[in-house]
Amino acid sequence: MPGRPVVGLGCQVRFGGRTWTVAALADGQVRLVAEDGAVAAVLLSLLFADAGFEVLDAPEVSRVPPLGLLQSLPEAVRERALAWERHVREVETGQPGGPSDAGPRRAEYDPQTRTMTQREEAKAAELSAAGMPTSAVTVRRMRARYRQDGVWGLVDHRATRPRTALGRADERVVTALREVLETGRERSSGTLGRLRVYTERLLAEQYGEGVVRLPSGATFNRLVHALADGRGLLGSARQRRWRSARPAPPFVPTTVMAPGELVMMDSTLLDAFVILDDGVAERPELTIALDVATRTICAAVLHAKGTRSVDAALLLAQMMVPAPMRPGWAEALAMERSVVPYERLLSVDARLEGSAARPVITPQTIVVDQGKVFVSSSFIAACESLGISVQPAPPGNGPAKGHVERTFSSINTLFVQHVAAYTGSHTGERGQDAEGEAVWTLAQLDDLLQEWIICGWQEREHDGLRHPMMPRCALSPNEMWAALVAVCGYVPVPLGHEDYIELMPVKRQKINDYGIRIDYRTYDHKVLNPYRGERSPTADGLWEIHYDPHAPSQV
Repeated sequence: MPGRPVVGLGCQVRFGGRTWTVAALADGQVRLVAEDGAVAAVLLSLLFADAGFEVLDAPEVSRVPPLGLLQSLPEAVRERALAWERHVREVETGQPGGPSDAGPRRAEYDPQTRTMTQREEAKAAELSAAGMPTSAVTVRRMRARYRQDGVWGLVDHRATRPRTALGRADERVVTALREVLETGRERSSGTLGRLRVYTERLLAEQYGEGVVRLPSGATFNRLVHALADGRGLLGSARQRRWRSARPAPPFVPTTVMAPGELVMMDSTLLDAFVILDDGVAERPELTIALDVATRTICAAVLHAKGTRSVDAALLLAQMMVPAPMRPGWAEALAMERSVVPYERLLSVDARLEGSAARPVITPQTIVVDQGKVFVSSSFIAACESLGISVQPAPPGNGPAKGHVERTFSSINTLFVQHVAAYTGSHTGERGQDAEGEAVWTLAQLDDLLQEWIICGWQEREHDGLRHPMMPRCALSPNEMWAALVAVCGYVPVPLGHEDYIELMPVKRQKINDYGIRIDYRTYDHKVLNPYRGERSPTADGLWEIHYDPHAPSQV
């Protein structure tokens, strides 16, 4: 076995409580000579079976050479080592390809007629004549290296010395520069020239003025990149804050095996202008809930800037019920036309009849950021009433909810950039009059978004979704949900009519002769006749009215 000691001529062994030297090996026997001249002949099987047997100073068998490292060497170094392998083999066996080579032997390397010394001298003369001055001692040394380490022993190890990006930089300069870079993590971005000034000042404070000199500008800049590039110490202030907010590695990913086991919720400003009810063009805010196991967008609420707790509660309500087919949607968006096992699920949950192809996922744990909306008492109370655990992410730690952050980026790329009045992700990408291009109202854009989620997101293959039995095949969120439901099952949590209404925003006001007026819209029906002008039984005398700000057709 590689690396195991072997019994060879001249090695010392411990046997029978004494130290012996191996003098001969023949016919399964070993002849041992003790320090006092005593001689013993022992069967090898008996020697190895002795409880006190130990090889004291035997050379180790050469280990398997690191052949994979040969591919990392420069081609010239690798070819030189392989050429030496052919020369060594020819010296030892007479054949450049080794003992298995059936080609004719050259007379000067024939082991039958030439001694090893003569063959070594012949090889040295051959290489010297070819323009590579070599002595017989060098050939002998290369033979020993090859016997010990294989081809790796023939490599010019000057090419394998570890190299560092820091080169021969003064350690004091490296330490001071590291300190300046670490201190500047939370500061505004600056130039490399500023880093040089700060490093020079720090060295003067620590060692005295002019004691430690900085390298040239180009060398200093290379040193900065060598220290900072892999650790996120350069770049924009936002990138550096994001890097510093990450927990210390190694990172332990959260394994999610069932739909709803972990749902992430977050809000972001949409990179497009819409026309609000008052005619003003403004960027709306999008709040979504994303199921980590299936990457399903369980619900999405598009609203005017400023997420409120009622919007987050409304998102919960949308998650718990099937998404209805909206007027004008194609039949291809219906759940019965999708890959979801519609017939089997319909027998369990009758609410799925006529619904759109968006899974109904009941969350067990919701990860939110530290926004006051998601940690408000009303949102927490709504989650508790539905048996949902709320898990706030650490402050300023975007990677803690990286799935939903990445989904926002995908929505921006796949949907928002094709919308009129697209603004780009920052002001440097904004068009000359993006605000003037706004043509969609908030309700119209919301309708487009909901349709895109069902046909453009839920049916689109996601590279991060892989079935354990088909790891080479990327699945869509609907396909992943169907696969997991087949294993985990589907238990509907019915959200009753009254429960759904309780999650909607509420206003308390009178019921007048003309009906109910909310946001300059008037709602009236004959069922209000007994209550017109009447006080409610509550202390303030006002009636509790729930409404959906994103579906203003009824209250």
